[in-house]
Amino acid sequence: MSVTRRSLLTAGGIGIAFSGSLGALFTGAAGADPVTRGYGPLVPDPHRLLDLPAGFSYRVLSRAGEPLRSGEGPVPANCDGMAAFAAGPGEAVRLVRNHENRTTAALRVPAVEGLTYDPRALGGCTVLELDRAGRVSAERVALAGTAVNCAGGRTPWNTWLSCEETEDRAGTSGYTEDHGFVFEVDPADPLRSGAVPLTALGRFAHEAVAVDPYTGVVYETEDAFVRPFGLFYRFRPARPLGGLGSLRAGGTLEALRVRGLPDLAVVDEPGAEFPVEWVPVPDPSAADTPIRLQDFGRGGITHAQKLEGCYWGGSGVHFVSSYARTGEGAGADHHGQVWFYDPLRARLRLDVLFGPASDVELPGDSPDNICLAPDGGLMVCEDGGGAQHVFGVTLAGEVYPMARNADDIGGPGAPAWGEFAGVTFSPDRRTMYVNAYAPGTTFAVTGPWH
Repeated sequence: MSVTRRSLLTAGGIGIAFSGSLGALFTGAAGADPVTRGYGPLVPDPHRLLDLPAGFSYRVLSRAGEPLRSGEGPVPANCDGMAAFAAGPGEAVRLVRNHENRTTAALRVPAVEGLTYDPRALGGCTVLELDRAGRVSAERVALAGTAVNCAGGRTPWNTWLSCEETEDRAGTSGYTEDHGFVFEVDPADPLRSGAVPLTALGRFAHEAVAVDPYTGVVYETEDAFVRPFGLFYRFRPARPLGGLGSLRAGGTLEALRVRGLPDLAVVDEPGAEFPVEWVPVPDPSAADTPIRLQDFGRGGITHAQKLEGCYWGGSGVHFVSSYARTGEGAGADHHGQVWFYDPLRARLRLDVLFGPASDVELPGDSPDNICLAPDGGLMVCEDGGGAQHVFGVTLAGEVYPMARNADDIGGPGAPAWGEFAGVTFSPDRRTMYVNAYAPGTTFAVTGPWH
């Protein structure tokens, strides 16, 4: 995989440059020097779980199939999106963790009274409480009876918005309720938030959300990998920044339109900017027609394949298109875009362009979850083929490997590694938390962070 042009990303108002071949930076290929960027080369883990740079260490906090400390059942499978919250005074932390369980999941999120939306759905969230020493002191269900809980995002009032990446209705796959919603989770007291769908935020295959801390506007990505591809949304709440439960009061759901640009995949010049319009969604409930198929009137609407990671940084919202493939109907091929929307200027800018991929064994294929790193750069979860990494980008523009999944879940002669998801940092920025999707494992990584 290579970056085809010099690319520029602005995170928190600071420029980060990508240039050359990401694969060469990781492997020393194409005559490049051995890896010296970031924290140095990855050291093979003798326990074959997580390879990290020298000086870093990890602790396994939780693993699918082990007992939940609450006694509610085993730790559910398919660990995905995650966020870390301060748990009162000191350095205690609460981790909210999604479980992207479909109807075939072997380890469901246990159904708990007061926290279950649809008893036939197997997904949801769990919460881990960590003491000041980073040890797990509690682990319990926070949301159950939801489906395909992929990513989400935190709110300015310190709750978690968990996203269902499905559009299945009641009666499909045995479900008793409609799905495709966002649910709010209170990490400190999940019973306060319950299991109530935020229907006004739309019913579609949600991936991630980011909340503008100044206005309370919620930005949402739609993960659709077949045509018609997904949309990028904003929700203007009737009670902005109103705290826990305020998003239930309704609001206006709109979709992004760039006139003359029906597919974001065709943009291949980092730095290119476009004026944005926001078009009201005709039917946010998608009662008869999926939103991305609805009639947005003259001018149409702007689509993108595999819209995934979404976060607020600096003065706007960043979001990811994980890949685009002409063979699947996209207007162009790429292996990852990072976009930035500036709400004050109503402008959309392409910041980073990846691809095309030259070797699926090289890191950097199909970026997914993204968060800000302690140095103000990025940490990016990889969700592609071959080896799976968390990689970073420094403020100086250096691309470096931070972690590699060493847990081979493939068969004899066919190695395979699960994707990373849910990368996030503790409130004091001293610990990185990240999930290996399969087998579901939550890690805490400590070391000499810059």
